[in-house]
Amino acid sequence: MGTSLVRIRILSIGIVLFALVLSSKLYMVQVVRGEMYSESAERQYYNPERNLSDRGNIYFTDKEGKLVSAATQRVGFTLAINPSLLENAEDAYQKINSILPIGYDNFIARASIENDPYEIIAKKVEEEKGLDIADFGIDGVYLHKDKWRIYPGDRLAAHVLGIVGYKGDELAGRYGLESHYENILRRRNENLYVNFFAEIFSNVNKAIVKHDDLEGNIVTSIEPNVEITLERQLEKISEKWHSEITGGIIMNPQTGEIYAMAVYPTFDPNAFQNEKTSDIFSNPIVENVYEMGSIIKPLTMAAGLDSGAVTADTFYEDTGFGILNNTRFSNYDGVGRGWVSMQEVLNQSLNTGVAFVVKKMGKEKFAEYMFNYGLGERTGIDLPNESSGLVENLHSPRDIEYANASFGQGIAMTPIATARALSALANGGILPRPRVVSEIDYKIGFSKKLSAENSNRVLKKETAEEITRMLVEVVDTSLLEGTVKLDNYSVAAKTGTAQIPDKITKGYYDNRFLHSFFGYFPAYDPKFMVFLYTVNPIGARYSSETLTHPFFDITDFLINYYEIPPDRQEYNQ
Repeated sequence: MGTSLVRIRILSIGIVLFALVLSSKLYMVQVVRGEMYSESAERQYYNPERNLSDRGNIYFTDKEGKLVSAATQRVGFTLAINPSLLENAEDAYQKINSILPIGYDNFIARASIENDPYEIIAKKVEEEKGLDIADFGIDGVYLHKDKWRIYPGDRLAAHVLGIVGYKGDELAGRYGLESHYENILRRRNENLYVNFFAEIFSNVNKAIVKHDDLEGNIVTSIEPNVEITLERQLEKISEKWHSEITGGIIMNPQTGEIYAMAVYPTFDPNAFQNEKTSDIFSNPIVENVYEMGSIIKPLTMAAGLDSGAVTADTFYEDTGFGILNNTRFSNYDGVGRGWVSMQEVLNQSLNTGVAFVVKKMGKEKFAEYMFNYGLGERTGIDLPNESSGLVENLHSPRDIEYANASFGQGIAMTPIATARALSALANGGILPRPRVVSEIDYKIGFSKKLSAENSNRVLKKETAEEITRMLVEVVDTSLLEGTVKLDNYSVAAKTGTAQIPDKITKGYYDNRFLHSFFGYFPAYDPKFMVFLYTVNPIGARYSSETLTHPFFDITDFLINYYEIPPDRQEYNQ
């Protein structure tokens, strides 16, 4: 009796396990791979020209949390003819052309080729037009079901999204998110005609979990209207100043979420084949390194404050220049100001002032802070081909290298690494991890939120508050002589102008500069950090001329678009 009961229990457990496997498999067939099987059924009507290219979707997220298509698949047809079966080419042309305008000479030439069973007339034919052509029932005219990648926003966030192109014989993500999330976005072809029950009994594990179960769609934090605004400003900057490259980032300094990222000139991923060089597809914000100039000064000053070497009220004697290791460095104008405070060092962007900070704190301690800011490493942003910074001069035994680094020369970093380091000034001293994708929606039926990941604390909270106060003072009193101050909002910001290195002479060009600008607001509880840069603008010496007004145009848009309440209480009473 006991033995029979055990057998019954074992049999019951086996039945339950089989039911679970069967249910799992049916779920995979009906829900996860339903579209694939449906597609297979359609093949009896329209044969595909090749294996259909399927791929997951990419979405932007608007400020209300609604998804906006950024990259998706379009279904349509390839139109082809068999000249040997086409009885009346002229009549066929007239019928097809009434639905889909095609070149007459090209069509007749292809239709006249003898002993050729297959000539492609048009690709990427819209589904509705293809079905209308099929209704004519013309012998010798074929429609092959096809899918292709489209980007509804055209050029919008092109450097973030990337493209889909051939890697060898296979279509795959190239550049941007299409490349970085290839394993999530791609769809693997599989034999749809396997024996279902044979698969279950031969490999239970395979029947439950397949290699493509982690395929899905990705949702980004890119806000389309913010992205549009940034891209328009970058284009205006480049067109006005004839810059080589202009780039920008808008991010949340608290979480590292990227709301907008763009580079000008840009490209249309729907027509990337028209570009003359593949260099246009690379994203210099994560792949290129630059000497950033004076926007590094707030990082130097914050290190001095944090280490206790200086305070905002510390004074030094500015002679306009300094000499270290027999090498001269000077202020941007070479002029000395006499006895000035650390606040004035930022207000007037004095190179000798931040070099003084390094001397007071010691070059080893200064280098430690710069490394803690992450300037020599990758940020880990979810975009491909990220470069590390070039900061070997921070290992040098020569004092002059540290003085130069204090005002952003002699060390180079990517724009995204620079933006991350500067975000630590805005968020209370924590180094955030920049991220573009906020969620992955898996085909198997669940989603994964990608929460913000913060690195170690790099500054005391009190230090971040003090450097913020100093940068607000820069905007209120010194930036364009205080004319851009916002009455109702506190804005912390700093400009940067850097000489561009000459790779041939190993020195610097006298007439080529990189302009940069960063700022965050509301300054004491910032929702946004904006970073802009432009390479070799013509006709302007300083970034205050080229980037100040674009920054405040973006700031005004964000304040109004997100309805950010004023934070300056004296104006709200």
